[in-house]
Amino acid sequence: MAERKFNPVLAENRRARHDYTVLDTVECGIQLTGTEVKSARRGGVSLAGSYAAVLKGELWLVGADVSAYEFGNRFNHDPKRDRKLLVHAKEVLDLKMKSEAKGLTLVPLRIFLKRGRIKVDLGICRGKALHDKRDALKKKALRRDLERDG
Repeated sequence: MAERKFNPVLAENRRARHDYTVLDTVECGIQLTGTEVKSARRGGVSLAGSYAAVLKGELWLVGADVSAYEFGNRFNHDPKRDRKLLVHAKEVLDLKMKSEAKGLTLVPLRIFLKRGRIKVDLGICRGKALHDKRDALKKKALRRDLERDG
């Protein structure tokens, strides 16, 4: 059976690419409850202000908001709870070493579906200085003007 190349994006952290320089990315699984999966598939996920951290030897997604599922009644989940990210133990150690390096942080870039499973693209990022952000905006505006004119 031919594998589909298109992976539907459920949520994207567009602010992350503005605030950080992405050095590397890692694809992780995420541990969700039933109502969280249903809510995520309907687009009820926000990655604004979220980050990943290694706590007690495990990788966790902190601050992501998966809105309550409207038909979930008493089985609904806490929208702001921390969620476990699923990666190999060797990768957890590697990510911990990288995140402890000077100025690096783990930022979720997007949540998407892959073969029916919900995955998270985790970026190993370095924060941008204010002048870097301004330069990026100038280049983007220049590129837009060139495309419009020519």
